[in-house]
Amino acid sequence: MVRRIGVFGGTFDPPHLGHLVAASEAAFRCALDEVVFVPTGDPWQKHHLKVTDAPARLAMTRSAVEPDPLFRVSTCDIERGGATYAVDTVADVRAEYDEEVDLHFIIGADSLENLHTWHRVEELCRAVKFIALNRPGHSRREVDTTFGARVEFIDMPAVDLSSTECRERVRDGRPIRYLVTDPVAAYVREHGLYRG
Repeated sequence: MVRRIGVFGGTFDPPHLGHLVAASEAAFRCALDEVVFVPTGDPWQKHHLKVTDAPARLAMTRSAVEPDPLFRVSTCDIERGGATYAVDTVADVRAEYDEEVDLHFIIGADSLENLHTWHRVEELCRAVKFIALNRPGHSRREVDTTFGARVEFIDMPAVDLSSTECRERVRDGRPIRYLVTDPVAAYVREHGLYRG
């Protein structure tokens, strides 16, 4: 039987409960056997932003997903070096399995608008089916299929969180408890992240 694997890439700076809810909902709604969180190494679409170093983001992601046996973390993007492209992520995650797998790429539905700008998008569309998460209040059901994209849209539970908001709250001296897992909050505090 072919295993159904979700690939969930992101900066995870920091990983928050919205990420976990998204992965859990995608797994439930699309009958995934596993969801692989892949922290980006060098996110090419965020070169204009200051991104926390990869080892710290990896440590936080591992601590966030560790309690759930459905989740695991891949270090493929960090280990590869250079710019992170989804098509390479998917190929590397596929190579981590000894058996045949059916890969599903988890993405925010709003990101589909920019799919045409993605590196080697036609190759990516042949390699995966997309699970597009509709954020609360923003529902999409259509996508440009010019590239051969296969997309399943699912509605997210109402968890209105962002990593940007978490970073800003820390910078402003406000709590992030209950927005991130306790181990992530402890890591942020102990390493003095997002203060400057």
